[in-house]
Amino acid sequence: MEKKVVLTGIKSTGRPHVGNYIGAIKPALQLAASNEYSPYYFIADYHSLTTVQNREQFKEYVYGIAASWLALGLDPEQSTFYRQADVPEIMELSWILSCLTPKGLMNRAHAYKSAVEQNLQNSLDQDAGINIGVYSYPILMASDILLFQSDIVPVGKDQIQHVEIARDIATHFNHVFGETFPLPQYLVDTSTAVVPGLDGRKMSKSYNNTIPLFCGEKELEKLTKRIVTDSTPPQEPKDPDHSSLFLLYQEFASEDEVKQMRNNYHSGIGWGEVKRELFQVMNRYLEQPRQRYKELMSNPREIDKILHYGAEKARHEANHFLKKIKEKIGYSG
Repeated sequence: MEKKVVLTGIKSTGRPHVGNYIGAIKPALQLAASNEYSPYYFIADYHSLTTVQNREQFKEYVYGIAASWLALGLDPEQSTFYRQADVPEIMELSWILSCLTPKGLMNRAHAYKSAVEQNLQNSLDQDAGINIGVYSYPILMASDILLFQSDIVPVGKDQIQHVEIARDIATHFNHVFGETFPLPQYLVDTSTAVVPGLDGRKMSKSYNNTIPLFCGEKELEKLTKRIVTDSTPPQEPKDPDHSSLFLLYQEFASEDEVKQMRNNYHSGIGWGEVKRELFQVMNRYLEQPRQRYKELMSNPREIDKILHYGAEKARHEANHFLKKIKEKIGYSG
């Protein structure tokens, strides 16, 4: 049976944190471990150019994202792992799709609408500070998805619209030029809760409440001690299912450890002790990936070699399908 294509894009706009791992990296790697799927992972560096316009930062973020996924177990032999900019066919398809995409569809894109609303609230011109990359972002994402005939695209709830737009664009192309693109499906992992940050809100760089994924042991211990808790006395029973500490703990501990910690919550345990236990299981889990991450970041040529290898595999597939697409629109070269 032919494997389904599952595609995941990773935007290189900052250093990965624990929330990225729990919410995106871990479930994506678990999905790739199944023999049912042919996984494609790409670093969305051209997408990040809409906001990251510092040369050194741009390079560092790309390497950091690549090193993170590789350190945490992504196998470039069992998947296709590439940098978006290394597959120029994506950009060529993006222009083709742009010519078939109604402007009104882009006007309704959530990210653009949100930026416009924020400008109007601040008494600015509605398009102040909004570049064309931000506006046409969903078309490039549609190209990412459609070029590899993706069956499944794992996304967060706030990204569902991007897959829906890709389906709309594909449907219109199929109507104009004949059946070409399969329609992708989005996959939302409803079992993944919002990952809490140090202050209890969603872990996010914009809130400055993250735990860097590969910070040093001392910093990790310091940050886990800073996680906000309530004033429930140590001897009082506590609800593990409504505890930020427990949510993080269960992502890094063994099944037996999680079971024991749940019992400790019910019988009564101090927050300080939970934080010590959380630090220990997180540090143990991340110790080897942290070392591998450091090795990769100190040897960017190794990362380049892996990404170029993945790009060659991706381009082999992309070239064949893009030729078919161009024949559909009338190109005969």
